[in-house]
Amino acid sequence: QVRLVESGGGSVQAGGSLRLSCVVSGSIFSINGMGWYRQVPGNQRELVAHITSGGSTNYVDSVKGRFTISRDNAKNTVYLQMNSLKPEDTAVYYCRVQGTYYWGQGTQVTVSS
Repeated sequence: QVRLVESGGGSVQAGGSLRLSCVVSGSIFSINGMGWYRQVPGNQRELVAHITSGGSTNYVDSVKGRFTISRDNAKNTVYLQMNSLKPEDTAVYYCRVQGTYYWGQGTQVTVSS
């Protein structure tokens, strides 16, 4: 059974940093791309960053230069380092095994001005 568990969310002031982690159980991790998404109430879930099984990355324009996605295949973990946070980054952040219905439970990130 595949399970994703996120951690690392919290409340910070604008300009601060947070690091999200997502641990994936099951052997699916090493062969799939991983994505971090975010969702604000009333809006659709948005793909923020993606990393392939080989380590290639891409980002939504609004976070380029501020967020970094990485993965540690030995630990079945994907990370999202978020720097220079802005109030508009406030959302629930989810990780996903790309191309599947496997999602984490979400972790709240709140950035105050």
